Amino acid sequence: MIHKISILKFQLSTILLALLAIACHKDPTNVVDSSADTTPEPVVDTAFFYQQRLYAPGDYGSTNYRIPAIICLDDGTLLAVNDKRKFNEGDLPQDIDILCRRSADGGRTWSQPVTIVQGTGVGHGYGDPALVTTYDGAVLCLFAGGNGYFQSTASNPISVYAVRSTDNGRNWSSPVNITSALWGDASLGNYEAAFVASGNGLRLTRGNHAGRLLFAAAVRRKNSTVSDNFVIYSDDNGQSWHRSAMAFEGGDEAKLLQLNDGRILISVRRSGARGYNTSVDDGETWGTQGTWPEMTVNACNGELLRLNDSTILHSITNSMQRENVSIFFSTDEGASWHSPVTLYAGPSVYSSMTLLPDSSVGAYVELNPDGPCELWYMNFNRKWLESRQK
Repeated sequence: MIHKISILKFQLSTILLALLAIACHKDPTNVVDSSADTTPEPVVDTAFFYQQRLYAPGDYGSTNYRIPAIICLDDGTLLAVNDKRKFNEGDLPQDIDILCRRSADGGRTWSQPVTIVQGTGVGHGYGDPALVTTYDGAVLCLFAGGNGYFQSTASNPISVYAVRSTDNGRNWSSPVNITSALWGDASLGNYEAAFVASGNGLRLTRGNHAGRLLFAAAVRRKNSTVSDNFVIYSDDNGQSWHRSAMAFEGGDEAKLLQLNDGRILISVRRSGARGYNTSVDDGETWGTQGTWPEMTVNACNGELLRLNDSTILHSITNSMQRENVSIFFSTDEGASWHSPVTLYAGPSVYSSMTLLPDSSVGAYVELNPDGPCELWYMNFNRKWLESRQK
């Protein structure tokens, strides 16, 4: 009996030793070295491009849609704002509403449209929205209303309005008329119309006037079709507005950007070489205007966007026709432009851009492959742009 127990103990010991050997065996393909850095490898930054149509002619009971503006809020919410041109594609004084759609997932899904302001007939419409976020977390939208730009007179003017949202674009305040900030007083008596360029305004993030809000406006000379550019700015979150000195003589729709050295850059719509100027006092006075010959394009509205510390993007048609909306690059703070990347090779018009939390670009673009404009959201990253640079 004792002999059998000893044999059994020996067999059990043998089995245990074998199991221990197996457990201690180091498989070279599955070793965790406690002394090694176990930080996960970074996610590869692969190129991507995504697009989705937000409006087509006939949607939501409107014959046409135009004039895109897009902005990314501090929490990553995207707002896509535009004209709802209900009965035709014409500008003011036609009957136009302004709509807003929201996305909380980078533009993959969108809310139903919210009406920011509703037109009530010819001569009583609104259009050309421009967006900015304030330093107290609100969203400000400026737009035109009433008479047409070229029909405007002192007795029946086109007006400039401001509204705000404090809940990320779900609801909007009643319009406040701020036209007098741009024209109509004795200091600017030789003008009789103004509107703010649609797309994005500018909020300064540094310098003596950090938090200042700025919008570029075209202001039409009296009894003329010629416009000059001025900038309106606010240091109290849009409660009051002031007008700059002339920023560009003979300009049209314009956009603003703060450069790395603090200067403000204005890019101006012209037929031919696009215009520019800079300000060293946060947009109050302006230097000597010039043109960018490498951006000789159709007179169209586009957008400026800082991609990173070394690169600025400019969306604009890359043609003397309204076609081929593209992205131009500047790596010298707007002194020159190069390597345009085509977003859409065909009939296309206005465009607006914003930077998302993942550093990709959200663009809102007018395409008209079959005539009347469609509005498309596009999302792409730096790798995709670089892969397509000429």
